[in-house]
Amino acid sequence: MSGFELLFEQLEGLDAWITGLIEGAPLLAALGLAFVLGLRHASDPDHLVAVTSRVAIEGSDSRAAVRLGAFWGLGHAATLLAIGLPLIGLKSEPPAWLESGAEKAVGLVIVLLAGRVTWKWLRGDYRVGRHGHGPASDVDTGARHRHLRRGEPPDHRHRQVRTPRQAFGIGLLHGLAGTGAVVVVVIAALPTQLEAAAALAVFAPMSIVSMAGLTGAFAWVLTRPILEPVYRTVLIPALGLFGLMLGLWYAGIA
Repeated sequence: MSGFELLFEQLEGLDAWITGLIEGAPLLAALGLAFVLGLRHASDPDHLVAVTSRVAIEGSDSRAAVRLGAFWGLGHAATLLAIGLPLIGLKSEPPAWLESGAEKAVGLVIVLLAGRVTWKWLRGDYRVGRHGHGPASDVDTGARHRHLRRGEPPDHRHRQVRTPRQAFGIGLLHGLAGTGAVVVVVIAALPTQLEAAAALAVFAPMSIVSMAGLTGAFAWVLTRPILEPVYRTVLIPALGLFGLMLGLWYAGIA
């Protein structure tokens, strides 16, 4: 058994334990446990790598990272509700080929994101430079910011990278890959379709809150002055390598 298989098996065991508490619990208690399950769900390694790879690429601050994580969570929740609620109503599961194909696509997306992180690091894009824009007085008064990319002159133009849209799209794909398992767990744990739908409606937004918080915390910690040089020189390539290995495993290639 590989390290990834062991890690995901342990996470599935934690989910099974929480789900066991849901089974037979009063509705309010079950919804509370669905809340906890949603918070836990966003901490899956494939979820974190997908979003934090975008954080590393853009050199986002913690506020930008929160926004990025929230858009990922919105995409995930949208797919979860759009597909999960009809499945609960029909007491059905998505076709195995659809979920398997989505998982392979997620793995390939993670490989591409991790590969881009690694390439940009090898190219030297993560040098830090502080500068201001506009009049010199702006710099003097603290209107300064930082770029984790190759040094650019103070009058450079910022590239508008649509990272929230990309994060939303990746979240949609992740939701498609994981909807079946979540729906099966919820249906098995709760006695009626209405209760299962209510639990899913609680679970989905909690993945938004959890992912936004986790990615924001990730960015905040790693951009502290004491850690940022280590982040740029060691942790970014480590994140890229981990993402490549996880993506290849998730796609069934390695």
